[in-house]
Amino acid sequence: MLQIAAATAAAVVSTATTTTAAAGATSLTQEESRTVDIVKRSAPAVVFITNLTARRDAFTLDLRETPQGAGSGFVWDDEGHIVTNFHVIRGAADVQITFEDQKVLRGKVIGYDEDRDIAVLKAEAPPTDVPEDVTPSLPKGTSRDLLVGQKVFAIGNPFGLDHTLTTGVISGLGREILSGNTGRPIYDVIQTDAAINPGNSGGPLLDSSGNVIGINTAIYSGSGTSSGVGFAIPMDSIVPIVEQILKYGRVTQPVLGITFAPDQLVEQLGIEGILILNAIPGGPAWRAGVQPTTRDDFGRLVLGDIIVGLNGKAVKNSSDLYRLLNKLSVGDEVALDVIRLQSKESINITLQDSSSLSQSAIITIPLDTGGGGDDDDDEGGEGGEDE
Repeated sequence: MLQIAAATAAAVVSTATTTTAAAGATSLTQEESRTVDIVKRSAPAVVFITNLTARRDAFTLDLRETPQGAGSGFVWDDEGHIVTNFHVIRGAADVQITFEDQKVLRGKVIGYDEDRDIAVLKAEAPPTDVPEDVTPSLPKGTSRDLLVGQKVFAIGNPFGLDHTLTTGVISGLGREILSGNTGRPIYDVIQTDAAINPGNSGGPLLDSSGNVIGINTAIYSGSGTSSGVGFAIPMDSIVPIVEQILKYGRVTQPVLGITFAPDQLVEQLGIEGILILNAIPGGPAWRAGVQPTTRDDFGRLVLGDIIVGLNGKAVKNSSDLYRLLNKLSVGDEVALDVIRLQSKESINITLQDSSSLSQSAIITIPLDTGGGGDDDDDEGGEGGEDE
């Protein structure tokens, strides 16, 4: 039934010369045959993920698992790890994974990256399952050489309709979207007109060879349904994150160890750059002598250092800082250009892993921009990473 649906979908966009399939089978075009083949090879490795929450029955007071969301995912390797979007499993008390053959298994969360909206699960097979019964993983492609106009395929579970195929083309590259989890920008995102709807999140975006080139993650729509503009996180961004999660159980995140003011507030102050509110004690910026924002004995605001550059690249807002830090690793030494009082200085800082910083040490300074009251800023540096 899935094959018939896939062939029908492909027929809408196909104008190729028809060829005859095996005796007794439906006559398909060459393009349709390739599409059907992609579905046959890929569908067994695409899963339906149900996010379960524990709720107490109003009458019996018993705790019951109730679905609170759903999405898609795909088998990453021969060990049965499954990759999906973090927002698919966010807040879950338990995770349920349904395969193409309708086998349902519990899922264990191995690790995740909220900022880039990626999570890794592991299907927990019951003891009765034999080890050889492993769903094959999808072949991994690269997003480095993608071209606008290239044909793509999305397999997922929109609106709970499991293993649905949609086709389209790459309509844009290098897009930037905000993570729905932390508000941090996700860069180099693939834009496609392949129909992506609620439930498609976490499913694979495939090229015409059936290789995964991205994870479907979001749509641009006022109605909540597909409007011809969908987004996928590129494969070249996914691989290093998944590898870190499989190795360490988490993502190592390089940070400066600061909190800073929101961009809109900085604009109101007439400043171009990143206004540092606090250098977290024991963090890289604190050890390097970065100056935080304070108030004097009369309650007047004394601005801290303003970041205007990193490794020779201009930093005008938080997006610039995110973009530069995304290319760096824990232990890298960076040259931070700051404006301190009226002079420009360069400070050498060694980036540190975010997990080593003490969240309890963060202190924020209320900033009054003259707009009618204090604005308590608890913006974690760089999207909650306390950069």
